[in-house]
This record gives sequence, C-alpha cells and structure tokens, in this order.
Amino acid sequence: MAENSPQKHYDVIIIGSGPAGYTAGVYTSRAKLSVLVVTGTLPGGQLMTTSEVENYPGFPSGIFGPELMMNMRQQAERFGAVVVDDEVTQVDFKKRPFKVTTHSESYDSDAVIVCTGASPRKLGLKSEQQFGGRGVSYCATCDGPFFKGEDIVVVGGGDTAVEEATFLTKFGKSVKVVHRRDTLSASKIMQEKALNNPKIEFVWNNVVSDIKGDKKVGTVLVKDLKSGKETTLKAGGLFVAIGHEPNTSIFKGQIDLDDKGYITLKEHTRTNVEGVFAAGDVHDHRYRQAVTAAGFGCMAAIDVERWLSEKRANVRR
Repeated sequence: MAENSPQKHYDVIIIGSGPAGYTAGVYTSRAKLSVLVVTGTLPGGQLMTTSEVENYPGFPSGIFGPELMMNMRQQAERFGAVVVDDEVTQVDFKKRPFKVTTHSESYDSDAVIVCTGASPRKLGLKSEQQFGGRGVSYCATCDGPFFKGEDIVVVGGGDTAVEEATFLTKFGKSVKVVHRRDTLSASKIMQEKALNNPKIEFVWNNVVSDIKGDKKVGTVLVKDLKSGKETTLKAGGLFVAIGHEPNTSIFKGQIDLDDKGYITLKEHTRTNVEGVFAAGDVHDHRYRQAVTAAGFGCMAAIDVERWLSEKRANVRR
C-alpha cells in the first residue's frame, strides 16, 4: 500500500503512539474507519527507550522495544491508519467535530482516543540519561530479570519504590533503597514487608548525586542531606521509582482529570465527554505494562467503533 497521506477530517483521531495508541489504530482502521494517529514527541512511547522486552506475549526470545513499536506502527498503517510524527499542542472537545491542533496542522474528527501515556519522573542527572537502558531503569517488572545477582539501588519511598524493591530481591544479590527522608510514605503493609526483608537495606536522608560506570552502571553516589557527606554504593542497576507524570497538560479544562492529572473514566474507556475515549497509562497508574496498554487500546477502539455506529444509525433513522 502506498504511504497513507493525511486529510483534514477523520472518523477517529488517536493522540499518542505507544502500545495503546498503535493497537487502537490497528482495531479502528480494520473496522474500516478513517484513522489518524498523531505520534507525539516520542513516537512509540516509553518502549522506544527500553532495550529488550521479554514479557510481551508472542516473542519467546524477547524483542527490542523500538522494533516492537515499529511492528505495531506498520500493522496500523497496513490497515489504512495515517500516522503523522507530530505533537498535539491544543484540543477543543467542547463541540463536535472535535478539533485537534498540532505544530504544523489542524484536524477534526467525530471521535478521539487519548493515548498520551505517563512519563516516569526523573532524577534530573546528566548521568541518568547517559545510563538509560544501560543499568538505569524505571520499571522493575519490565527489567528486574536482567539484574540477576547484581547489587541494586532503588530510589524512592512510596508504594512503587517499596513494591519494586521487594520484587527486585528475587533477582538482585542485595537491594538498597535510597530515600530523601527518614520514614517511608508507602502503605503500612508494604513498609512492614520491606523492613522485615533481610535483602533490603534502607539508606535514609540521602539522594542520588551521580551515577558512574564504564559501559553500564557500576556505582551510585549518594549524598547525605544532613551532613552533606557523599558515599559510593556498588550497583549494577539503579531503579528510579519516584512516581509518574501523566501527559495530560493539554487536556486540562477539556476532560475530567483526577488530582494527580490522570484521566478519569466514566464507563469502560469513556471520558466525561461523549465521543472522547482514553487508553493506557494516561488513566492506568496501577499496571503500566505494554500488554495492558495494548489491551486498553483494543477496548477503546471497540468502544469507539460501537459508539460511532450507534450515532450514525440514529442519524439515518
């Protein structure tokens, strides 16, 4: 098929291009709807920054994140979805057709699926970028098995950090949790589990100040916030678990968000605006897996297709 070229009006515009966005693209375009996928600043989403993905079903030997996302993109395009590498700067969900504006163009559509995901909060160190995918990770469930027998450092003190630290004890030789305070903010039951785990050690009142290594992470420098003293921790891996930020700033005032900025869903994948749906990490802060995001993308696409069919049947009556 020749490359699908953009038009102005679509049945469905999908904002975002991780597993949720591309899966929604596959399902909606296979349903013979006209579909535009606007990829955003990182086409393919968080998986573009991961190396090997071992837990996505159907790939017994694993698959590289960028390859998996390119496959999904091509699959959506094969069925007719138009994919543009651009970023949405503004939306108008106040009236239909909905208006979606990017850096270079303006489109409108009868329905929208928001799949903009969530970005892990970063430490903000230069060395963190340098070792991304080479020992620095933001997802223990995704990458834990790559760190068998390593000394692991986890940063954070909330539920995610404590859960990840506990999970990583299955693989790591030791797990040190670096937290800027002297108490955890995780739930009591999670705290007890971690504090009683002989493999987990807590480094209180400290922050990570630098990451060093040759080709991959070798040591993590931590700084005591009270004394200013720096200590070097031996580490084969550093897991940053200080929360996620949903990518929803452009939707403020357009659809309902919760107090953390995640999209709140009313019924299945529907938002509070009729005709606007959401899928993936942009509303799901519990699972945050590629396979669950893809599942939500499929659900949203089916919901959209049914919603459009009902709308059109009512118009014809």
